[in-house]
Amino acid sequence: MATLAELRNERLRKLNQLKQLGIDPYPAHSERSNILSELKDNFTTLENQQVQVVGRIINIRKFGKIAFIVIQDSSGQVQLFLSQSDMAKMNPTVSQIGFDQLPLLDSGDFVQASGQLIKTQTGEISVQVNQFKLLVKTLRPLPTSYEGFTNKEERLRRRYVDMYVNPDIRQRFIRRSRFWQATRDFLNNKGFVEINIPVLEHTTGGADANPFVTHMDALDQDFYLRISHELPLKRLLSAGFEKVYDIGPRFRNENYSDEHLPEHVAMEWYWAFADWQDGMNFQTEMFKQVLSHTFKSLKFKINNFNVDLEGKWEKWDYAEVIADHYDGLDVYSCSLEEVKEQLIKHKLEVANSDNKARGIDKLWKNVRKNVRGPIWLINTPKFISPLAKTNPDRPLTTQRFQAVIAGSEISNGFSELNDPVEQYNRFLEQQKMRNEGDDEAMMMDIDFVEMLEYGMPPACGLGFSERVFWLFEGVSAREGVPFPQLRYEIDQSTREIYKEAHL
Repeated sequence: MATLAELRNERLRKLNQLKQLGIDPYPAHSERSNILSELKDNFTTLENQQVQVVGRIINIRKFGKIAFIVIQDSSGQVQLFLSQSDMAKMNPTVSQIGFDQLPLLDSGDFVQASGQLIKTQTGEISVQVNQFKLLVKTLRPLPTSYEGFTNKEERLRRRYVDMYVNPDIRQRFIRRSRFWQATRDFLNNKGFVEINIPVLEHTTGGADANPFVTHMDALDQDFYLRISHELPLKRLLSAGFEKVYDIGPRFRNENYSDEHLPEHVAMEWYWAFADWQDGMNFQTEMFKQVLSHTFKSLKFKINNFNVDLEGKWEKWDYAEVIADHYDGLDVYSCSLEEVKEQLIKHKLEVANSDNKARGIDKLWKNVRKNVRGPIWLINTPKFISPLAKTNPDRPLTTQRFQAVIAGSEISNGFSELNDPVEQYNRFLEQQKMRNEGDDEAMMMDIDFVEMLEYGMPPACGLGFSERVFWLFEGVSAREGVPFPQLRYEIDQSTREIYKEAHL
């Protein structure tokens, strides 16, 4: 079997021969009258008509004075029928090649074909080519041509190839696009305004996460890549907007897992003069509409869970859940030592930097992994929710609501805290946690406190990330994005091919 370098050298030889013939192997202009799927879908209308099509060569078969080439575009495939007697001669000025130049083509090349739409003697819908143009001469064969493409690491590194040779994966990202478009459509139809907010922030907050840090030369100051959309969007409520949202990337300097990536797309909405009860009803409706539009169903098999989103969502009380699963542990009055005892008993990690809030959160996540859902987890303790409004009926809790499905938390929302004094005091508590070694505790954001002093209306807000899509698509985080980050590596064959670059 020929090596990649040998196959590439042969294609380079053909490329040079095309150039010697005066043919531009990479012309800018191309034309087409129909996508390929239309030729089959509308054959009775288009039969015997002149069509122009473009696509990538999938297969070439040449038999003397005739040849059959299968090409593919994003909609499907079609066969080209080429006959020496019917094809126009080579015309280098428009990159047109004749029958005699077909040996200079390979699988993977992009071409343009013009001719009549016919059925061959075997009944195959085909374009009977009279003009043939080279659009792109490729130098590397697609993986199916020489070694297959099943190695996961290789697939993720050359995802553009993976998506081409595996149509199911390409369709996944069409669904991903549909997911976010449905989210936008739902919010826009409800009167929300999408406003893009900064990615770089002086102080980052809105979530428990370790941020990425960068330096802006123009200001000679360090900035953080945002870990959340929350605080800038809430500033917009103070500015007079009543319904706002943003969809875009956020960055959390944490490890990879099947549910987490350091960079991922997320959405957050904020709704003035609404509270958590309004938010739960609103978000339940949103999930149903968005997921139905994306997947054409509300019934899912996710890991070992059968999930049905058609019915009413249950509501679980945070403290009751912890007490039921951990020997009556009272989240409000227990000590850090009691929390650690339960962590050890249930074989969960106990870190030196753990505080009571972190420990109880680990206990909850241990329960969460077995929750089928859909449920709303409510009445979260105040010391775990630094940005949520206190529940006046239960002052130790907040008006927070978290959606849980198939063992995963898929959204987080609450009645927004808008008391500047209380917010400042909660920031002080978070700052104390940071000083004691908790790098994920929120930073003090004085500018945000000042905004609250000018006044922010009562509001509800919620955020979710593309983890919602990954969950219902049934894939891991890395499989759920088009180009996941990987450790930078250059394989040996590439180093040898581009040896002048000293890679």
